[in-house]
Amino acid sequence: MYCNYCGKVIQDDAAVCAYCGIRVGGSLARTKLVRPRLGRKIAGVCLGFSEYFDVDVTLVRVVWLVTVIMSGIGIIPYIIAWIVMPEEPLLLSAPVGARPATNA
Repeated sequence: MYCNYCGKVIQDDAAVCAYCGIRVGGSLARTKLVRPRLGRKIAGVCLGFSEYFDVDVTLVRVVWLVTVIMSGIGIIPYIIAWIVMPEEPLLLSAPVGARPATNA
């Protein structure tokens, strides 16, 4: 597979070009603003915003941190988002040995 932006050969299953850093895979952004259960540091607010807007979570965390340090007001919206944003629903796994349902 080739990157549409820099033209270099990349892996077929790559989501991001290793050479230019542009997203090339067909990943979908979340359609609902939720706090994910996996990968969060404190409450998952920054991770939720990064997945919803399809940007890097580190960028969101740095911007939020700079906002808190520079103005001090950034902590209030974080706490409000922590309260208002719902958590991602639990994904239950199938029991061991369970068979898929068939239409027989």
